[in-house]
Amino acid sequence: MAIIKPFKGIRPAKDKVPFVASKSYQEYSKKELECILNYNPFSFLQILNPGYRFNKSVSGKERYNLIHNRYLEFVEDKILIEDSEESFYLYRIEKDNFNCCGLICATSTEEYRNSTIKKHENTLEKREKLFANYLEMVQFKAEPVLMIYPDSTEIAEMIGKQTSATPEWHFTTPDNITHTFWKISENNSIKAFQKEFSKVNSLYIADGHHRSASSNRLSIRSKKQNPNHSGNEPYNFIMSYLIPESEIRIFEFNRMVRDLNGHTTEEFLVKLDELFRIKKHGNRLYRPGKKHHFSMYLNGSFYSLYLRKSVYKFTDALSKLDTQILFKTILEPILDIKDLRNDKRIQYGFGKRNVLRMKDEIDKGNFTVGFGLVPLEVNEIKAIADAGLVMPPKSTYIEPKLRSALAIYELGLPPKN
Repeated sequence: MAIIKPFKGIRPAKDKVPFVASKSYQEYSKKELECILNYNPFSFLQILNPGYRFNKSVSGKERYNLIHNRYLEFVEDKILIEDSEESFYLYRIEKDNFNCCGLICATSTEEYRNSTIKKHENTLEKREKLFANYLEMVQFKAEPVLMIYPDSTEIAEMIGKQTSATPEWHFTTPDNITHTFWKISENNSIKAFQKEFSKVNSLYIADGHHRSASSNRLSIRSKKQNPNHSGNEPYNFIMSYLIPESEIRIFEFNRMVRDLNGHTTEEFLVKLDELFRIKKHGNRLYRPGKKHHFSMYLNGSFYSLYLRKSVYKFTDALSKLDTQILFKTILEPILDIKDLRNDKRIQYGFGKRNVLRMKDEIDKGNFTVGFGLVPLEVNEIKAIADAGLVMPPKSTYIEPKLRSALAIYELGLPPKN
């Protein structure tokens, strides 16, 4: 049973929406950030970079406190306005030949703890604590966690009915992505969505594992600080964006490694031959075409690697993942890369042109060898989550990527003693 809850969103004034909405902070280059901060006073990035106006770099609690102050200024200046009633929100994203439409709502941290909301990635305790501290000081969430649910004809029909109405706003950003937004505040419609989602057995986190874990950590902390805790307080919920599983796009991360761990090229190829059938393709660009097949770029040539299934045993859902196979057959035993998240000898890349970027980086001598994979499928992600397992880092790059600050969720934290 998936519990979903409406909330009073804090949203940009209608005449300022395209100027307020922003991509995730990490997606901007330094020059892009400077340009926006210099010329767009309404951007949500102004809130996230509070020291910029003082030409000062701030961090830690000082930065968090200034973010909170800057947020309050945006509310006072009516750049951001609170809705008068609790609502759900529908948000459609259209890009190239891709579009999705999902429900922005609040989901339960209790269901995160009991695994109704399922994860497929490990989180770092240090980052969990850091972001929980951030949320405690700024007291709002501006970017929903992306979750998927099994396709439902009933939910699709309800969304179709709502999106046939005039949207709250509709705009296209310079990256040629169109954003359309509807508000659902009518009580019967809210109850109808809640009824249909109560039939959903599980929600799966697609993107936002650390944000989910941090929200859960903060809810536990806030419960201890609130003698009148009821369980219905906003801090007990995660702002989420729910879309049917058929509407996400999954891309692969390629791997590049700086050296062969002391092996010569010939020695390395011999070791690979124990577990793979190898075919050399020369400098002709090669991409793997199906599961358990890999591409490799080494010494100016592409190779195809076909897993010898007679010597590699599948034992569970994790062992079948190509990212895990690559780790267990090559990266760990041959190249001695044990920590995929922190080892400086390995780097990851994604995107349509990443094979060419990988080739270019290796040809320049910045890396020695690169590996290409096929994207994982949604059923593989769900199988990992259902089994309580976690995937290797950088197994998936998932779209859509959401704009921040289209609906802001205030946490309603208890006053500090």
